[in-house]
Amino acid sequence: MSNYVLIIALLGGGIWFSVKLGFIQVRGFGEGMRRTFGGLFSKKDKAGADGMSSFQALATAIAAQVGTGNIAGAATALAIGGPGAIFWMWIAAFLGMATIYAEAIMAQKYKQVGDDGVVTGGPVYYIRAAFKGGFGKALAAIFAVLIVLALGFMGNAVQSNSIAAAFHKAFGIPQWVMGLFVAVVALFVFLGGMERIAKITELIVPIMAAFYILGSLIVIFYNFKEIPYAFYSIVVGAFAPASIAGGAAGATVKLALTKGVARGLFSNEAGMGSTPHAHAVAKVDHPVEQGFVAMTGVFIDTFVILNLTALVIITTHSIPTGLTGAELSQYAFSTLYGKGGDIFIAVCMLFFAFSTIIGWYFFGQANVKYLFGAKAVKIYSVIVAVCVFLGSLAEVELVWTMQDTFNSLMVIPNILALFALSSVIKKVHDDYFQNFSKKKK
Repeated sequence: MSNYVLIIALLGGGIWFSVKLGFIQVRGFGEGMRRTFGGLFSKKDKAGADGMSSFQALATAIAAQVGTGNIAGAATALAIGGPGAIFWMWIAAFLGMATIYAEAIMAQKYKQVGDDGVVTGGPVYYIRAAFKGGFGKALAAIFAVLIVLALGFMGNAVQSNSIAAAFHKAFGIPQWVMGLFVAVVALFVFLGGMERIAKITELIVPIMAAFYILGSLIVIFYNFKEIPYAFYSIVVGAFAPASIAGGAAGATVKLALTKGVARGLFSNEAGMGSTPHAHAVAKVDHPVEQGFVAMTGVFIDTFVILNLTALVIITTHSIPTGLTGAELSQYAFSTLYGKGGDIFIAVCMLFFAFSTIIGWYFFGQANVKYLFGAKAVKIYSVIVAVCVFLGSLAEVELVWTMQDTFNSLMVIPNILALFALSSVIKKVHDDYFQNFSKKKK
C-alpha cells in the first residue's frame, strides 16, 4: 500500500507541476541541454565556499542519480514487469523532469550560508519556508534525519557492497579488500570538502557515462536486427504484457506499471528531495537557470543510461533466463563479451556506485550541518567511511529494505513542501520568462 501512495504522490506531483509550469520539460529542454553541455567545457566558475559551477552541481546530482539502480534496478523491473516496465519508466521520468525543475529553483531560492561560511541548501530550508513555526521545524528535522540514515549511512553501505561483489565475481578480489580500498578513497574525497567533491564528480561523471554508453551501444548494434522488436515489446508490453513472446513470466499491466514507475522514480530521484542539495549550491544568475540544468539530469539518467541497460537486455533476449538484478545485466553483456561482460559490469559498478557514494555523502552532509552544525561534518565523514567498509563485508538485504523504507518516508515532507510552495514556484518561474530572460537578451 505504501508503494502505491508513494507512486501516486510522485506522479501526482509530476502532473501538477507539468501543467502548472506549461510543460517546462518540453519548452525548456533545449535550454537545459545548451547549459549542460556548454558548462561541460566552461571553466570560468570554480568550486569554493560560494558554491559550485552549474555543471559541477549537475555532475554531483548525476553522480547520485546514476548508480547501481541503472544496472540492477532496470534489470529487476524488466525481470518482474517485463519490457513494458520501461515504458512506464519513460512516463515517470518525463513527469519527474517538471518536479525536479521545481525542486531545483526552490533549493536555489532558499539556499543559505552555513556557520562555516560555506553555501548550503536543500529541502530542509524550503520545508521551513513552506510551513512556519514548530511544524515546519519538526518536518525539516525529520527529513534531515531520514536522508542522513537512508543515503549517507545505509545507502552508501549498499553501494560499496555492489562494488565489492562485482569485483569479487570478475577478478576474485576478497570483498573486504575492495571495501577497504573504496572506504579510504572515499574518505579522502570527503575530507576535501565541496571543492574536491566537485572536481571528482566533474571528472568521473562524463567518463563513466561515455564508457557505459559505448559498451552498451556495441552490444545493441551487434544485435541491431532486434532493435525494432525491443521498442515494439516496450510499447506493447506496457498495455498487453502477455502478448510479448519471451517476456517476463507472469508479467501483468499492473506489474509493468508499478515496477516501471517505482524503479524509474528511484533511479532519477525526482521528488525524493536528494538532488536539490547539489542544485542549491550552483552559481547561477537566476534560480530557473539551474532548474533547466536539473531536468537534464533526469533525462541523462533515464532516457540515456537506464534505456541502454534495457535495450541491451531486450535485444539479447536475456529476460527468460530467470535472472534478475545485476546478474541479469551481466548475463546480457556476456552474450557478446563473454567473461569480459563480468569485467565490464564490475568497472561500471565501480564508477557508478563510487560516484553515488560521493553524491549521497554530500547530500547527507548538508543535513548534518543543518542538524548539528559544521563541526559535526568530520565525524559524519568518518562514520560514512566506516559504513562503506562494513557494507562490503556481507549480504545487505536488510539494509536495502531499510534504505527503501527511509527513501519512501523522505518523499513525503519534500512533496508536501513543494505543493505548499506551488505559488512561489510559479512566481519564480514567471519572473524568469517575463523579466529576467528579456533583460539578459
